Amino acid sequence: MARNRILIADDDEELAQLLRDFLTREGFDVEIAHSADAALAAARAQPFDALVLDVMMPGRSGLDALRELRRESPLPVLMLTALGEDIDRILGLELGADDYIPKPCNPRELAARLRAVLRRVRGEGNDALTDLRNGPIWLRAASRSVSVDGHALTLTATEFDLLVLLLRETGRVVSKERISQTVLGRPLGPFDRSIDVHVSNLRRKLGDAPDGDSPITTIHRSGYLLRQLGDPTP
Repeated sequence: MARNRILIADDDEELAQLLRDFLTREGFDVEIAHSADAALAAARAQPFDALVLDVMMPGRSGLDALRELRRESPLPVLMLTALGEDIDRILGLELGADDYIPKPCNPRELAARLRAVLRRVRGEGNDALTDLRNGPIWLRAASRSVSVDGHALTLTATEFDLLVLLLRETGRVVSKERISQTVLGRPLGPFDRSIDVHVSNLRRKLGDAPDGDSPITTIHRSGYLLRQLGDPTP
């Protein structure tokens, strides 16, 4: 079985080497970049399965690199954020990061988060996924593609799996706890806003429903509901 290729972008050379050594023993092939520009150049020059991207780097920040990367690539990105820097986590998720992990990070947890992201990319966990439809929203299982009114959407792996769950539960409330476990593969933390940001991103990409409202409704203190939108206009 081919080993997953991971790019780590962090200016802390000692930490980057430690993470590479650990992930290599865990079955990953790892390359290192020590700046945002070097990470972007490497991501453009070679195929990687995921990018581990530090937010704080000299010169251009990891957030700047993520913003530029998302204009041209859906490469899964896991952000490394300073402990307690919630604003960086939220901004990273808004820019299209798939998940984050606070620094100093446990290499074993990083490996687990990477495997969860890669499972989402491969569609593992979506047992017997079939085409799903709700009004103008079409999700095609074989190509892992989504369109609204015939227009293709570019979704991250996390957003795709979130939409799968909401489509399967159309008309029913899905709790944040269930979304976190099903989509992110981890329990929902007490102050974790990851799900809110991923839903916000998906809501923005789906656009308004035919009635002018968002297809995704927030149910206060409960979770989210994808409304039944009816059949698309012929």
